[in-house]
Amino acid sequence: MAAAHDHNHSHAPASFGRAFAIGTALNIGFVLVEGTAGFLTDSVALLADAGHNLSDVLGLLVAWAAVELGKRPASKRFTYGLRSSSILAALTNSVLLLVAVGAIAWEAIGRFADPPQVHGATVMVVAAIGIVINSATALLFARGRKDDVNIRGAYLHMAADAAVSAGVVIGGALMLLTGAAWIDPAISLLIVAVILWSTWGLARESLTMVLQAVPEGVDAEAVEAALAAVPGVTRVHDLHIWPMSTTETALTARLRMPDGHPGDACLAELQHRLAHDFHIDHMTVQIELGDGAECRMHGRDHGHGHDHV
Repeated sequence: MAAAHDHNHSHAPASFGRAFAIGTALNIGFVLVEGTAGFLTDSVALLADAGHNLSDVLGLLVAWAAVELGKRPASKRFTYGLRSSSILAALTNSVLLLVAVGAIAWEAIGRFADPPQVHGATVMVVAAIGIVINSATALLFARGRKDDVNIRGAYLHMAADAAVSAGVVIGGALMLLTGAAWIDPAISLLIVAVILWSTWGLARESLTMVLQAVPEGVDAEAVEAALAAVPGVTRVHDLHIWPMSTTETALTARLRMPDGHPGDACLAELQHRLAHDFHIDHMTVQIELGDGAECRMHGRDHGHGHDHV
């Protein structure tokens, strides 16, 4: 005997479509400006920041696509819809950032041997523009960063860029004051450190989601205790908790209840408690009576394990 409850509402952040559009447009424009300035001034710091911004544009596009795919309804083939695309987007974002880190570090280390003279004032002006653009874009995603790792990925991209641009401004000022050319590649390596720091948590969390680990913030032992506390339950087994998307969690379990099915009202109350206390949106439980009765399926030979069609 089985009972299933499924809340089919979507938690996808549908209201972020405009934020993605504005953020993408602003950052594409800034990448063109900053990249051009980097080539003209021969500043690896500006080129590094432009490369990082370009990876952020790609990251925004990936996250945006995941949000839109997550809105699609379930089908016979994709019975949960395409909600898990947001998990892939978060992982892709972290990979893009790590690739950008490698490219920036490689170029910066090479520049230490023969650092070119860089026009500090130009670097400062362009990076200051970056602070404004990246901060404004980050604010577009600030309200959703705590509830959705995909939106948090977009927010971290932009917040890190704002911090990086601030570092480039400081580097430009130091070059103007001291004339030391090595400051430019040194600032680039600081950019690498900032990106790594902001990316590590995103990469780790998105990877565990891909591997269907129990989501962070969900206490599996507490969930099992809540199921065991249902009146009539003598055993909880085959408990599985996994992320369906970056905002939704699913659960399946088998409950041993020798006295029989508790009724739909009891299961509805259990669903409400799991959603309220553990943010588990989709619950499916199988009720077992534990009577040990043997079931013989037609067309199956249990003695030899062969199916007959």
